[in-house]
Amino acid sequence: MPIPVAPERVLPTLNADGTRNRIRPRLYQGRLYRARRIVAYALMALFVGLPFVRVHGKPAMLLDVMNRQFILFGHTYLPTDGMLLMLLMLSIFVGVVLTTALVGRAWCGWACPQTVYMEFLFRPLERLFEGPREAQLRIDRSGGDGRRLAKNFTYLGLSFLLANVFLSYFVGTSTLARWIVQAPGEHWGGFSVVLVTTGLVYFDFAYFREQMCTVICPYARLQSVLLDPKSLLIGYDTKRGEPRSKGKAKVAGHGDCIDCQACVVSCPTGIDIRQGLQLECIACGQCADACDSIMDRIKRPPGLIRYSSQASLQDGRATRILRPRVAIYALALAGLVAALLLLGGNQPKAEVTILRGLGAPFTVSGDDVVNQLRLKVRNRSEAGGTFNVELLGMPEAKIVAPELPLIIPASEQAAASFFVVAPRAALQGSRRVQLRVGTGKGAQIVSYTLLGPERDAAP
Repeated sequence: MPIPVAPERVLPTLNADGTRNRIRPRLYQGRLYRARRIVAYALMALFVGLPFVRVHGKPAMLLDVMNRQFILFGHTYLPTDGMLLMLLMLSIFVGVVLTTALVGRAWCGWACPQTVYMEFLFRPLERLFEGPREAQLRIDRSGGDGRRLAKNFTYLGLSFLLANVFLSYFVGTSTLARWIVQAPGEHWGGFSVVLVTTGLVYFDFAYFREQMCTVICPYARLQSVLLDPKSLLIGYDTKRGEPRSKGKAKVAGHGDCIDCQACVVSCPTGIDIRQGLQLECIACGQCADACDSIMDRIKRPPGLIRYSSQASLQDGRATRILRPRVAIYALALAGLVAALLLLGGNQPKAEVTILRGLGAPFTVSGDDVVNQLRLKVRNRSEAGGTFNVELLGMPEAKIVAPELPLIIPASEQAAASFFVVAPRAALQGSRRVQLRVGTGKGAQIVSYTLLGPERDAAP
């Protein structure tokens, strides 16, 4: 039975018969590539170094899921900070929308971890072991050799290192350092995370590669609603390039494009940028570097493929950065960030909870009514604190607290029981009172309802 052939272009990672088309891009080290390399190395250094940075004695970033706390730049956030988390997620979302409206998919080509590690760590190693594009294609046709095997062992080792760095964001560098010198059986959970992450990283960068951008990542499919004709993107100047010719010599009536295919063979996702905006384009600019190198050879001006907007490429209109949708996105982002900073800056130094004690809601002892309460405090400040309880607005009552005051170190929590003893005449039915917890300016006022016997109850 003959293999069906697709009548139109399929994904660049697929051949017409549905088999995998492995992308082996040719490297052109132009000005955009050199700039992206600086950004990529800086981002790699940030990823590896951030867990070791300390702010106020805490990690710059620690996502401690097991203890249900998150540390960002020295500040600890708890699961109860739901409003802050919501504002953070909304800020990131609006920031992505604003960035896309301004500079298109610059995130994908310049800062996405998939692109950064693929183009500036794994592909350079591939070229080191296997040689340039033509040599890699020969190894593909021959089915592999010792050089490809050595490359894959190196990939596996790098994946293991990156997995350990990834784990440090969740357990901290001190815990990770201790686990490294211990047997895996002493920390099976963490070791399993490293093994799974190693496998995923290796699978992604050794095999799946550009399919992560063209098949899995949803960002490309959102372009139609996030971009507008004035958004910055990589584009081909059709007016200048068409109709195409062959050879270095300028042909009358033809454009500057000589159909050399340099832009196609350099593309890490395998597209032809001359066909217009495509969801597979990650705006990395490798096709622009390739085209500029060809234009330099044939003595024609650079920029046939360049960062521009659809409006500018079509009719030469200047690209306006400030336009209504950009202003709306920017104002929305500014409002969200302001709310995030305001709420985050006004967070209390301690998280205080007062609960009713176990057993009966109250007890009667002679002429007194006794309410047993339980105080729980999480100290969120950067220093230790002392926490006591004072009853306000009820001078006839007293607090009996053998376990107080609580002395709680920074970022720790503690609990203690105490009793509110009030005359029966002052506490019949229920009474709303206020309790001051803590000392000095950091004290908090907590409202609570004390319970007692009903007014007409027998003594």
